[in-house]
Amino acid sequence: MAARTDASRESLSLPSVGFRPSARAVLAAVLLVLIYSIGWRVTNIDFLALVTGIPKAERIVSGLMQPDVAAETTQSITRDTPLRIGEGSVVGDAVPPDGAQVQTSPNPIVPGQELTISGSGFRPSTNGRLFLVDSLDRPRPIQQITTDANGAFATSFVLPEVLRGDYRVRAEVTWGVGQWYLTDTFLLCLSKLIETIFLALMGTTFALLVSIPMSFLGARNLMSGSRLGWVLYYTTRTIFNVLRSIEALILAIIMAVVVGIGPFAGVMALVIHSIGAMGKLYSESIESIDPGPVEAVTATGANRLQVILYAVVPQVVPQFISFTMYRWDINIRLSAVIGLVGGGGIGFLLTQFIQLLQWNQAGTALWLIGITVIVMDYASAVIRERVT
Repeated sequence: MAARTDASRESLSLPSVGFRPSARAVLAAVLLVLIYSIGWRVTNIDFLALVTGIPKAERIVSGLMQPDVAAETTQSITRDTPLRIGEGSVVGDAVPPDGAQVQTSPNPIVPGQELTISGSGFRPSTNGRLFLVDSLDRPRPIQQITTDANGAFATSFVLPEVLRGDYRVRAEVTWGVGQWYLTDTFLLCLSKLIETIFLALMGTTFALLVSIPMSFLGARNLMSGSRLGWVLYYTTRTIFNVLRSIEALILAIIMAVVVGIGPFAGVMALVIHSIGAMGKLYSESIESIDPGPVEAVTATGANRLQVILYAVVPQVVPQFISFTMYRWDINIRLSAVIGLVGGGGIGFLLTQFIQLLQWNQAGTALWLIGITVIVMDYASAVIRERVT
């Protein structure tokens, strides 16, 4: 009996079979490898470039983390002295004025030779900068300097061989006097931020006036009673899908050509895009209402308009308010983006800062945008919570 039991157990045991992928799985794996190989080549993935670009990223991040918001009132002492690079004689008054003085040695100097710049009579223990000023009065930064306890400094460096002609060496020593003020950059960004907020507000409002009436035409449960109703339903939904499928950035470019660069182009771009997005949300909100009140009001002999006013609208008002606040929040973020292509607002200012590599000023704009988005997100969340 025991032998028969062991035999039956042996016959019921499953053989150990290794994993054997199917031909379909192998084909799928090969296709994935092929697709990603092509994608890697098409998109020029180069992680080495990312690593070598870290120093540039550090400068950018450092500038963005130090926004130009406030500055200390400063005083400065500036002195110039002529310098001849190459053959010829020194042009200009080489006699230093009273007080602070700047001297160069040798002067004239041969390109590629070491130049020594010294100064005296400046404010003691104060930081400053040296500039090389050309004949067009364009200053070129040379070095940072720090005066000693007697108000003097001295530094040496090799002149580039490409420099020739008449120049001036400028020493500028600057120190703060303890009075702080808001910078022009911050005030300008703040005014453009207010413009951005109202740009989003006007775009949302105009889109609201258009999308609410259209949303009732795009609700299946309200328009399915007749052939005309179905035509209006599909037409309205198609309009919503087309409008929201075009990015606001593209619409801003188009409207900037139509009405010109400025805030109005941004408003119109937000209106067009928001009609599609808000209309779809409103229509789906109407489609999800409780049919009970609709049937009750219809049973009283009310017409279609009365059914909508007394049975549909009361149910969708909280959702409409919630969706509108959420869309305003989105439009504030979009306003900053469409400003990059001439849609007005702080985005247009941010583009100029980035193009000029003014990262501290760009940081001011970015921080203001971020703070505004956070505040608006919190405010809209509180309002949506109270109305729903």
